[in-house]
Amino acid sequence: MDILALLGTATGIALFSGLRLYTTILAIGLALRFGSFHLPQGLAGLSVLADWRVLAIAAACFVVEFLADKIPLVDTVWDGIHTFIRPIGAAVLGYTVIGNYDPWIQVAIVLACGGIGFTAHSAKAGTRVILNQSPEPISNIGASLVEDLFAVGGSLIALTHPLLMLGGVVVFLLVFAFLARKIVHLLIGRFRRPRGDMNAPS
Repeated sequence: MDILALLGTATGIALFSGLRLYTTILAIGLALRFGSFHLPQGLAGLSVLADWRVLAIAAACFVVEFLADKIPLVDTVWDGIHTFIRPIGAAVLGYTVIGNYDPWIQVAIVLACGGIGFTAHSAKAGTRVILNQSPEPISNIGASLVEDLFAVGGSLIALTHPLLMLGGVVVFLLVFAFLARKIVHLLIGRFRRPRGDMNAPS
C-alpha cells in the first residue's frame, strides 16, 4: 500500500474521529469483526479495533454520546469534554494506521491526524453552538443524526477509497480555513464597532 493511500486512510479516519470518535471506532471495528472489509498488509494495525474489548468500550461510549448529542446544551458540554479526547483519539488511530513506517513519518502523521481531528471537532462544536441558539430541538437532532451517518460512511470510505478520502480531507481543510477567516473578520468587526461609536463626536 503506497504512502498516499495510507495518508488518505489515516487522515480520513482522523477527520471522522474529530466528528464522532466512538462511532468511527465502532464502525471500523464491526466491519473488520464481521469480515465486511479485509485489511491490506499496510493497514494491519487497525485490526486491534476488531477486538471485542475495544468494541465493548466503544459501544458503551457510543450509546452515551448518541443520547447526549441529541440534547441541546448537553451536547455543548459533551463537546467541551471531548475537546482533547477526540484529537488525541484521532492521533492514536493515525499512529495505528502508519505504525510500521519510519519514525519521522510516524511523528508527522500523528501530528497531522491530531490537527485534523481538532479541526473537525472545532467545526462540529462551533456549528452545534450556533444551532443551540434556536429554541426548537429538531435542527439539533437532525444535525446530530447527519453527523452519525457521516462518521459511519466516511470512516468506511477511508478504508475502501483512501485517495478519494484524501481529496475530501483537503477540501474540508480549505473550506474550514475559508470560513474560519470570515468568522474571525466578522468578530473583529463587531469588537471594533463599539470603540468607533465611543470615539464618534456627539
